[in-house]
Amino acid sequence: MYIQQAIALVIIVFFIIRLFKQRRDKNVNQQEFGFWLVFWVCAGLAIIALPYIDAWLSRLGFSSSGIEFLLYLAVAVLFYFIFRLRLHIARLEKDLTTIVRELALREKK
Repeated sequence: MYIQQAIALVIIVFFIIRLFKQRRDKNVNQQEFGFWLVFWVCAGLAIIALPYIDAWLSRLGFSSSGIEFLLYLAVAVLFYFIFRLRLHIARLEKDLTTIVRELALREKK
């Protein structure tokens, strides 16, 4: 294991400990806790499995390393989450407009 992998795993363990503390303090609900726990565990497993990911990518004919692949995958997932967040915000704006319109009509009467 390389020093970079060890540092990354220490950082991931730190985030998992913080996650459990946030759950204990009731700052995150069960769904958020589960999502972030799975996320950080998968990140840790991906860091541990980097040599296997490198070998798998080379067998598939890609010239990039495993860490580059994980970075590309992370960017793609982030764009997906931004897209989902944008849809959620648009729906909230629509709901807010409807509520404000109804309140304005009630006050006018």
